Amino acid sequence: MNIKFFNVALGIVLTATTISASAQKTYTSGVITVNTSMQGNAVEAKSYFTPDSLALSFTAGPATIKVLKDVKNTFFAVLVDVPVASIKKAAIYTPAEIEAQNDAYPKLTFAPTTETKQISGFNCKKVVATDTKTSKTYDIWVTNDVSIPASALAPYYTAAGGFPIQYTSFNQGQSADVTVTSIADTKAPAGTFAISADFDKISLDDLKAMSGGGN
Repeated sequence: MNIKFFNVALGIVLTATTISASAQKTYTSGVITVNTSMQGNAVEAKSYFTPDSLALSFTAGPATIKVLKDVKNTFFAVLVDVPVASIKKAAIYTPAEIEAQNDAYPKLTFAPTTETKQISGFNCKKVVATDTKTSKTYDIWVTNDVSIPASALAPYYTAAGGFPIQYTSFNQGQSADVTVTSIADTKAPAGTFAISADFDKISLDDLKAMSGGGN
């Protein structure tokens, strides 16, 4: 496993949900399914949310990866479960590591366009996002069809003008193209937002070492 893989995953969880000011359907809890690509491999991830918590889960080879986050952005953890290797580790971020992660996000400005299209059944409009740090631009497709709790509000998409359906996620210098394929009010399985007692709690540095190191 490579830490760059995890960086992309962390970016997804922070852009999986946002707030829509003028919504047609309101969700208080449920699951968002997204498609993305990590290291050239197609990945489907499920992001369960409540008003105060979010859990993103996906598989990578023999491993199941889960990212947990709270609405106040005071808790962040990455869980790695590899049954064939008897590995169950939970890397819990320190407050300083959470702050550093937030500081590394792009600083985006948004310019709405008149372009519209349907993506995954959602009525979307294109917004051009510009990173003021690098001057790079990104086409973001947002919808006002839904309203989602702020449990995983992406700081860099708060002013995008809608809920991102097709977008670029960012984390620690890594980026990934993400498409939301569905949103449902499915209840999360028991224990989804918790770290069970059979996980060994480790540091972020331990996770990087386990994953091959590097950023």
